[in-house]
Amino acid sequence: MKKSVGIVLALIMAASAVALGNNDSGVRVSNKDKPLVFFNRQPSDPVTGAIDMASMNWNPQTYYVGFDAAGGGAVQGQLIVDYLKNADAAKLDRNGDGIIGYVLCIGDVGHNDSKARTEGIRKALGTWNGSTDPGIAKRGSVTVGGKTMAVVELEGKAMTGTDGSTWNANAATEAMGGWATKFGTQIDLVVSNNDGMAMGCLQASNYPAGVPIFGYDANADAIEAIGAGKLSGTVSQNVDAQATATLQVLRNLLDGLTGADVYTKGIAEPDQWGNKISATMDYVASTRAVLAQNSGVNASNWKDYQAGQRDKGIKRSSAPKKRVLLTIYNSADNFLSSSYVPALNYYAPLIGIDLTIVQGDGQNESSCLDKFTNLNNYDAYAINMVKTNSGRDYTDKLQY
Repeated sequence: MKKSVGIVLALIMAASAVALGNNDSGVRVSNKDKPLVFFNRQPSDPVTGAIDMASMNWNPQTYYVGFDAAGGGAVQGQLIVDYLKNADAAKLDRNGDGIIGYVLCIGDVGHNDSKARTEGIRKALGTWNGSTDPGIAKRGSVTVGGKTMAVVELEGKAMTGTDGSTWNANAATEAMGGWATKFGTQIDLVVSNNDGMAMGCLQASNYPAGVPIFGYDANADAIEAIGAGKLSGTVSQNVDAQATATLQVLRNLLDGLTGADVYTKGIAEPDQWGNKISATMDYVASTRAVLAQNSGVNASNWKDYQAGQRDKGIKRSSAPKKRVLLTIYNSADNFLSSSYVPALNYYAPLIGIDLTIVQGDGQNESSCLDKFTNLNNYDAYAINMVKTNSGRDYTDKLQY
């Protein structure tokens, strides 16, 4: 009888350990105390852009991994300015009115990254009027081939699909078709908050031949389009560095690292396995953010960014396997699906992460939240929200 009771108690204890999750020392860890990394979409107010520090301070093991959004916007703006500086004004100004007219594809008016890119573009072209909203731009000026020319934003539009999804490439195709008809030869330049929408513009049947167009993300198809002379430039936000850092921060926390070691080991300096991200990463203590730097890509260096080049600084380790649940806000997002997810799947096994990826529809938070389940089965979590103000929806689920 005593033996049977002992077996029952052992089974109960084992089940309890599975439910709460064990660390390597056998100590049970509740979900609210497990490592959590927000990535790609930093918890923030969609109107003011203020960082949601309640979510960022969810527990001592909560961090954000992304890229320098403001810096990226400036890089994109400078990329455009440099292109115009060396352009032939007579060819660029298609109707000869002395004005450079451009149209702007905005990804999501409530997304910090989209705001930063719109601001960077408008500041570079002199059209910044204190707001990133559509239609809020002033007359600017820029140097084209040594000549100062006026700049006008003909129209800026948020690219929202019929299903409500943002950063929508199909919406950009439709918008570009309308712009080409509406503005004709007034369009001298096309600028987009991301590559997906830029490539969508190029799909418009009446896209004006020869008009320069700039994207952002350095997706594989965009890089090839630069090589083919179809896209004028894009910005690399170092997707491999971001994907690896997302996993590495979780790995460090799961291995019990604390303090600066959490955001430096395997990132700015080698970890115990000799792994180190090659690209430069910065840490912003005030927002608990690990950020990759950006770089411009154009006809002069596009070959350096072709697909298939992975970070040789990350090698296979013998770290114990840990299970991580990761959400992607939209399965159709061009950057995440074609660049970020493949990078995650490449690096996760190298650093001992058993990764489970669930994806939403880009419109409804529930499409991600409903798949953010069986939380007891995981050692850590990585969250990419549909809406930037949804951080609490996820942490609330981790509370229980």
